[in-house]
Amino acid sequence: MNTRVLVSLALLVGIGAVLHTVIPGFFFGMKPDMMLLMMFLGILLFPEKKAVGLLGIVTGIISGMTTSFPGGLLPNMIDKPITAIVFAMLLLLVKKYSQSVITSAVLAAVGTVVSGAVFLTAALLLVGLPGGATFSSLFIAVVLPAAVVNTIAMIIIYPIVQAIFKRANLAAQS
Repeated sequence: MNTRVLVSLALLVGIGAVLHTVIPGFFFGMKPDMMLLMMFLGILLFPEKKAVGLLGIVTGIISGMTTSFPGGLLPNMIDKPITAIVFAMLLLLVKKYSQSVITSAVLAAVGTVVSGAVFLTAALLLVGLPGGATFSSLFIAVVLPAAVVNTIAMIIIYPIVQAIFKRANLAAQS
């Protein structure tokens, strides 16, 4: 992995960290995870094993440190690497269509649902869910709306980032 890739990934993670910090929580402190979207963008642009692993670990740590979910550090550190691997595997399955905005949006939706399910499961087992909420209530009230938000954001952001990276000749050559 070269310096350009590392700098590009760091920029995406940094942007995700800022967005993750400023977006307010709306249901028991949970909020749409824009950092997750930046991780997905990084994987779409640099689908290498090292990049996927690095993004999953770093995103998990930073997301955990900036979360408003009570006790959310460990669940985030479990969720993000697993989600990164699942997202990368799904990307490999649809590699032929991976440059498509529709494919990236569908992958973002599926990845967000996977992330939410893993996060809520880890939180339930490790720290419990806040306010006596149930898995299904949090899944419906937070994860599904977050999937919609991330899907729409991916439709808007991916073509822009893709064009910038192609112009700067930064994206991985497939």
